[in-house]
Amino acid sequence: MNMLKENPSAADLFSSGGFLEELLVTIRNRALEFRSLRRIPDDIIVGFQKAGVYRALVCRRFGGMEVSPMMFLELIEKIAHADASAGWVASFGVSATYLAALPIPTLEQIYRDGPDVVFAGAIFPPQKAKVSADGFLVSGRWPYASGCPGASLIGVGIAVDGESGGLPRTAVMPASAVHIDPTWNTIGLAGTGSHDVVVEDVFVPEDWTFIRGGKPNIEAPIYDYPSLGLAAQVLTVVGLGCASRALDEVREMAARRRSITGAPTMADRPYVQAVVGEAEAKLASARAFFYDTTVRTWSLLTQGDVVSEEDANRVRLAATHVAQEAFEVARMCFTLGGIAAVQTDHILGRCFQDCAVVAQHAFMARGNYEAAGRVSLGRGGRPGYP
Repeated sequence: MNMLKENPSAADLFSSGGFLEELLVTIRNRALEFRSLRRIPDDIIVGFQKAGVYRALVCRRFGGMEVSPMMFLELIEKIAHADASAGWVASFGVSATYLAALPIPTLEQIYRDGPDVVFAGAIFPPQKAKVSADGFLVSGRWPYASGCPGASLIGVGIAVDGESGGLPRTAVMPASAVHIDPTWNTIGLAGTGSHDVVVEDVFVPEDWTFIRGGKPNIEAPIYDYPSLGLAAQVLTVVGLGCASRALDEVREMAARRRSITGAPTMADRPYVQAVVGEAEAKLASARAFFYDTTVRTWSLLTQGDVVSEEDANRVRLAATHVAQEAFEVARMCFTLGGIAAVQTDHILGRCFQDCAVVAQHAFMARGNYEAAGRVSLGRGGRPGYP
């Protein structure tokens, strides 16, 4: 029994009419184009909207779907299997969960034309904002605004005198008020468009700001799920889908590839068999821990229980573990690719680089193991964790 299938239609929710599968084929075929452009093109963003990526976690009141975290994570994992950069950009459909901390009248304006709103954000480092009448005057530069070229709304982190608590305030503004400086030039996740965003003296009303990770203004289980934990999960599952793609590529390669030196087909070599077996075990184990933790946490909420700090910590730990194990699996697959895998556009090299970037993100980096251990041992967390 698949623990992720909550009802008979869940598996097909995002595949109505086969559109998602067609979109995934397109993404897979155009992945090198995304890498060259350093962004996901607008027609793919429109495809995400049509597939339900951006309405998935929007509340039904605004025309959204309010799907479970498991279903959204499975969706991003599928997209990332086709291309990690596309999965990374699609993952920001999660933004609906923390936009829920905005006042209801603001949300009504955001979703007045429908739930498929594309939001991108760059939170750190928060830039000091001037307090103005009924709002803030915002200026500054923020790096790593993934998906910003295709967004209609952009949020930036601001620091406000007198506020404390460790969680940043985010100011939301139309993308037209923001200048995108195309700084993103990386070996991994190259197509995410994670450029710098620059804002100069833009007035943002207070009711268009929210505390990232703050209390939501909408009552629904999905908005009570640990928001920072889910923010880490939607990114880490990109590594999971990408590492799975690497394994699939190795299986296909091993079945047909012979050595130029006359060695047996890859699939018949004992060391290849051993590496593939270990890699499969690593990835499947990490995936099981990841989704089992998600299901358990979600079950608490749907039963009316409260998610404790320990529960939220487990979500973050599982996310960190998947990111690190996916990177290791991608590395193992890369080594099996031999000298061919070092070519610039080789799929195993790309998967290795993409998974490396996922594993080095602050939300999932190895340092989070220490944070998880601190909470588990009753020594407290840190601001923004778990």
